[in-house]
Amino acid sequence: MNGVDTAVLLISHGSSLSYSKKVFEEICEKFKKRTGLDAEVGYMKVEDPDIFQATQILRKRNPDLKRIIALPVFLADGIHTLIDIPMMLGFEPKEIDPRHPDGIYPESHYLHDLKPVNFDGEIILLDSIGPNPKLVDIINKRVEEALNTSNKDDAKTGVLILSHGSRLRYNKEFLMALFEQYENQAKYPSNYGFMELSEPNIPDSANLLIKRDNLERLVVIPVFIAPGMHTKIDIKAILNLIHENEKKNRSKPKNNNIKEIKINKIILEEDPDHAHKYDETVDFEGEILYPDPIGADDILIEILEDMVKKVL
Repeated sequence: MNGVDTAVLLISHGSSLSYSKKVFEEICEKFKKRTGLDAEVGYMKVEDPDIFQATQILRKRNPDLKRIIALPVFLADGIHTLIDIPMMLGFEPKEIDPRHPDGIYPESHYLHDLKPVNFDGEIILLDSIGPNPKLVDIINKRVEEALNTSNKDDAKTGVLILSHGSRLRYNKEFLMALFEQYENQAKYPSNYGFMELSEPNIPDSANLLIKRDNLERLVVIPVFIAPGMHTKIDIKAILNLIHENEKKNRSKPKNNNIKEIKINKIILEEDPDHAHKYDETVDFEGEILYPDPIGADDILIEILEDMVKKVL
């Protein structure tokens, strides 16, 4: 790509766990290597550099910088991509904020007294990734990786695809569109669900799939970019993959790439304020395989490259 006067700002939410930052640093390095463009990760909150700081880093590295392509590395639109990120970049929000419809934020809110980026060149804000067909390739890859760790041969298998859920409609629309693409080519019976805020929830969607197809093995695919509190704690707790006794009697996969975590210990050490109540959990006597999220997968880097190419 020809981008002497162009740089890319890869925007992430940020996480209280270290896993997410490591993944986004890898995404950034792979992106720069693949495209030849300068790039920096800017975090909405929690992590540094924040969006303002990341743009300053890009300017300092290239005094001739005239254009920044801001790419939210978010799978679906939501409050962050439609309201928070545009405002942080100096644009008007794309929708009225349901949290504060009057646009007035309390002092405790991260949008209060916002300091937008300082850049006199052009900023192009791209959309979120959306239900890109290449994401189905990643899902298929994760399913096969998970099955390679299974202790069961020829077990009746199903696939459950999960997303976070949102107050707005976009996350659900994203997952439903992605699931439709996946289901059209899937080898195994499948279903989708949400961690919170949207329906169906994880227990309902999992139990329906398990009973409907008499499953002995369930592969659960977290459609998240990077590991964080939701994938490491919340979803695993809902799936009954972690609890106080560390599931001592549970059989381990052949390739033990899924770390079992003591839920009480990690909540206290990593995020004392993290509190989710799990009213329902998945009750399944079969095997549950739970591979890593998308991460810095080469296919994701291709998707990001394609998105940037369209505006170069």
